[in-house]
Amino acid sequence: MPDLVAKAAIDRRLADIVQPVIEGMGFELVRIRLLGGKTSTVQIMAERPEGGIEVDDCAEISIAVGAVLDVEDPIDENYTLEVSSPGIDRPLTRLKDFEDWEGHEARLETSELIGGQRRFKGVLAGVEGDEVLLNVDAGTIGLKFDWLSDAKLVLSDDLIREMLRQRKAAGVINEAKFDEIETDPGSEED
Repeated sequence: MPDLVAKAAIDRRLADIVQPVIEGMGFELVRIRLLGGKTSTVQIMAERPEGGIEVDDCAEISIAVGAVLDVEDPIDENYTLEVSSPGIDRPLTRLKDFEDWEGHEARLETSELIGGQRRFKGVLAGVEGDEVLLNVDAGTIGLKFDWLSDAKLVLSDDLIREMLRQRKAAGVINEAKFDEIETDPGSEED
């Protein structure tokens, strides 16, 4: 089974180091990547098991993970540590993600050609065993999870509404704290 959380060997090594720290803090590792460039970046995406993460949570994870990486020292060169939420159009890296986001549009890419194609776009229809189900124009198809090389949600109005609903349900958004909209009755035209 591929590991979409940590693809490359160095990513898997980093995941082995940081995942216990992140889980010990009550979060889940969604994805980790070592990105090259002028200065390398260790990019970590994390969230709470029920979904969502706040800026303060990212800062706490960054401090804890930074300390462990300083001790373990798995990267020879200087690097920047970046901890963030998966975002609205999040990557789907674990089998459970495909169940959690059932009913939303996604783009999936496979390592090999499947039926003459590698890229698939459709509405997630859950999971059956080790297969991800996707509703496409031709009907429902099943792609084995270990065939996938990349998967992410497609940004849509429905997805934005769902994320807002989840944040409101989790108490992150409290509408009582917003100011009421004031209207000037004299500004209306007849």
